[in-house]
Amino acid sequence: MYRNLSGLFCIGFALALTPALSAQDFGSDPFTRAGDGKARPLHIEIRSSLDFSRATSTGASGGSIAIDPDSGARTVSGDVLDLGGSPFAGSAVVTGEPGRPVRIEMPSTIRLSSATGGSVEIVRLRTNLPPAPRLDMYGRLEFAFGGDLLLKGNVSGQFRGRIPITAEYE
Repeated sequence: MYRNLSGLFCIGFALALTPALSAQDFGSDPFTRAGDGKARPLHIEIRSSLDFSRATSTGASGGSIAIDPDSGARTVSGDVLDLGGSPFAGSAVVTGEPGRPVRIEMPSTIRLSSATGGSVEIVRLRTNLPPAPRLDMYGRLEFAFGGDLLLKGNVSGQFRGRIPITAEYE
């Protein structure tokens, strides 16, 4: 029925920064920006990692798995077979000076690698943030993020990587 089921993808625990650890727990903090020097520094906490769950390649032409940041829903296309599991969008909380507008930046492409030497890419990283995000009256902004995992050819393994997320006051 399927030509090749050897390309098993287990993308669980795949992405983002370590969940539930604050950026300040890492000492020298590349994710906190002081802005104008007078406001409270911005702080990013990753609540959950982006997880594409499990899938397998059914052919050499590849395919993609998309995670929607609004619903967390997974869409599989091309020569990829969904093997179940619990995919979910990543989530983060930014804290800082109440009411301040902020700019959240993420790279457009991330390369993930496995211990077996394979690699895949996540493209079209996106969030559910409004066009002009602003910290609420408590100095918090929560958002989710998702993207499209591109599978090319036969690669296998658990793929891991990091998504650098930066936040700055506008």
